[in-house]
Amino acid sequence: MTTEVPAVPLTTEGYSVLHQMMRLRRSAWRELPQAERSAIAQQASATLSEGEKNSAGQSALYSLIGHKGDLMLIHFRNSFADLNQAELTLANLRLSDYLEPTTSYLSIIELGLYESTLKIYKELTDQGIEPHSEQWKSEIECKLSRHKEAMHPRLFPEIPPTRYVCFYPMDRRRGEEKNWYTLPIEERARQMNEHGTVGRRYAGEVKQIITGSIGFDDWEWGVDLFADDPLVFKKLIYEMRFDEVSAVYALFGQFYVGVRVPAAALEQLLHGELPK
Repeated sequence: MTTEVPAVPLTTEGYSVLHQMMRLRRSAWRELPQAERSAIAQQASATLSEGEKNSAGQSALYSLIGHKGDLMLIHFRNSFADLNQAELTLANLRLSDYLEPTTSYLSIIELGLYESTLKIYKELTDQGIEPHSEQWKSEIECKLSRHKEAMHPRLFPEIPPTRYVCFYPMDRRRGEEKNWYTLPIEERARQMNEHGTVGRRYAGEVKQIITGSIGFDDWEWGVDLFADDPLVFKKLIYEMRFDEVSAVYALFGQFYVGVRVPAAALEQLLHGELPK
C-alpha cells in the first residue's frame, strides 16, 4: 500500500471568469455622426445591462486607467461555453467595430484548501485507504461536494459593486533555486496560512476573488481586488509581499486598475465623461 501523502492540495471551483481588456478606436469613433454614435452606445448599453442583472453570473464594465486599454469587462458565468457566448454576443454589437482587444484572461473561481487537505488526507490514510484508489477518490469527491455546498456564496458571488477594481495574474516560482512545487505540502500550507492572515486584516476594506488559471491561460492564478478606496490595493499588496510565500515564491504579471461604470452610463463614458 502507498502511504505517501499526495502533493497536490484540494480545491473547489465556482464561476468561470473572463476578463476582456479593450481599446476604443477613438479616431474612427469620432468620425461617426452623433446620432449614430448614440444608437451604437444604446445598443451596447442595453446588452451590458442584461449582463449586469444576469442571475447565472454577472458582467461588469470598468474604465481602465492608463495605457493598457480603455475598457475592461469582467464576466462571471456557469461555464466556459457561457463565457464564450457572452464574448460572442458582445462581438456581434456594432460597438465592437470600434473596439480593439488588447488582452484577455480566462480562469475559474477557486478556493484553495491547504488546511482542509491535510486533515482529509490524514483522516483517509488513518482509515487505511490507499491514496489515489477508487475509494480514496470517492471519499474526497464526497467531502469536496459538501465543502462546495457550504462555500456556495464564495464560489458563486455577485461582482462587488465597489468603485474600483484591481486585477493581476500571478505565478508561484518554480526555478532552479526556489521551486514552490517541490516544497512539502505541510510547508506550503503553513506559508499560505500566514499569507491569508494578512488578507483577513483587510476584510472590511477590500473584497478579494481568486481565480485559478492553470491550463487555461498564461499565468497560474488571477486576482481581483474590489474596493471603494484604491489606496487599499497598494497597502494590501505591499504588506503581503513581506510574507515568505510572496517574497520568495511569487511572480506577478501586469496590473489593471479600473473605475466601475454602470452599463446605463456607457454612452456618457464613450463621450469622454466618467459618471460620478
